[in-house]
Amino acid sequence: MNLSLYLLTVLIWGTTWIAIKLQMGPVAITLSIAYRFALAALVLFAVLLLGRRLQRLDARGQRLCMAQGVCLFCLNFICFYTASQWIPSGLVAVVFSTATLWNALNARLWFGQRIASNVMAGGGLGLLGLGLLFWPELVGHQATPETFYGLGLALLGTLCFSTGNLLSSLQQKAGIRPLTGNAWSMLYGTLILLALCLFQGVPLSFDWSARYVGSLLYLAIPGSVIGFTAYLTLVGRMGPDRAAYCTVLFPVVALNISAFAEGYRWTAPALAGLVLVMLGNVLVFRKPKAPALAGPARST
Repeated sequence: MNLSLYLLTVLIWGTTWIAIKLQMGPVAITLSIAYRFALAALVLFAVLLLGRRLQRLDARGQRLCMAQGVCLFCLNFICFYTASQWIPSGLVAVVFSTATLWNALNARLWFGQRIASNVMAGGGLGLLGLGLLFWPELVGHQATPETFYGLGLALLGTLCFSTGNLLSSLQQKAGIRPLTGNAWSMLYGTLILLALCLFQGVPLSFDWSARYVGSLLYLAIPGSVIGFTAYLTLVGRMGPDRAAYCTVLFPVVALNISAFAEGYRWTAPALAGLVLVMLGNVLVFRKPKAPALAGPARST
């Protein structure tokens, strides 16, 4: 079951970049993100209410959902979209892949959870592998003050994503199921995004073209309703550190699709990076050896 959810998350989020590119146009980025999560929240609430599975949340549960909405369905997307305007998407992907390491460190700080050496080693290999995958893009970018702004925003977005993961863990420990938690969190994220649009004077426009509507539907339903539910279920079952290795595999899926759709060419460094990413995946999912039990003392 965990493997199925893991593969589903990687395949869905590895293809959302196509829909995100199709979203770029007359509608402001912040407003497009708000539309995405408004539609996703609507679908989730409808499914839960029709199935009579919507949980009632107490004040603490609502606070957790509000905090998750800010971190996971609002701030991190604003950070990543803005960072992509200043630095190459490959560099954003490399920074985002550090979520595995941040989740492991945050789980230690929040829950006192031991940092597994295989997860840290696997995350390091994955990060190195992504560096090789995007090496031509990274070395070809000239550093400017905007580069450091972009890196800072990408790192802030990753920290928001990691914090959202830990908040989801707290929700599930409190008995809040991912579907209910996501529905409320997406609603809060949407309201904050719309308030931000009003504050910035962004016109509340909509693009009725088939391209925009189709990409919005894909991002809202497979990309958000299914993708986030599958991923946050993994966070609850596997732990934030191991589940976050998905972030290393998303760009690999995206590059494979790009090879067919956009003519991306695999190079020797890129293939070496792919091997390192796969090795990192094996390390992350390898169960640590149980400590050897001392045998009974022998009498002399």
